[in-house]
Amino acid sequence: MRGYFGIGAEGVSKSQNVGALLRTGHAFGASFCFTIGAGWDARAGRRADTADTPSHVPLWRCATPADLILPEGCALVGVELLEEAVDLPSFRHPPSAAYVLGPERAGLSPDLLARCRHVVRIPTRFALNLAVAGALVLYDRMLQHGRFAERPVGSAAPASEPSPAPRHGPPRFRRIRPDWLERR
Repeated sequence: MRGYFGIGAEGVSKSQNVGALLRTGHAFGASFCFTIGAGWDARAGRRADTADTPSHVPLWRCATPADLILPEGCALVGVELLEEAVDLPSFRHPPSAAYVLGPERAGLSPDLLARCRHVVRIPTRFALNLAVAGALVLYDRMLQHGRFAERPVGSAAPASEPSPAPRHGPPRFRRIRPDWLERR
């Protein structure tokens, strides 16, 4: 997959939910994880994070949404059950993104929602567990950005071959060949 992503949570107090979200992010290949105003105990979170994610993936702990500093070009994507949010199956994931989820009952804060470039929703009847919602978003990202074979038309049909990796040819110049290329 090209690009990178991070995943985090705002305002979550249940340590095992945060631990499970971090483990899920690690399993899907997150480049970084973060928390914002989360009152969780890292030791208690290890009960769910059996992969010990903070030892393998950078973890940023921020006190407020303003404290979150993302890499340049990284789109902040809020995951929230709002009517105006884009349904996840219709969302085109940015190549470089940071996904943020909030607590089940309160959701993301207005300050953080204002910082989000995109807000997506998982089309369910009610809020899902934090780690389950994070897993669904990251699975959808993997399906979109990964190189998987097309699904067969019928359930018993064999799967097709995976898409080949992109191949890059020589550079193409529109008008003038650069001097450095002529000196070879």
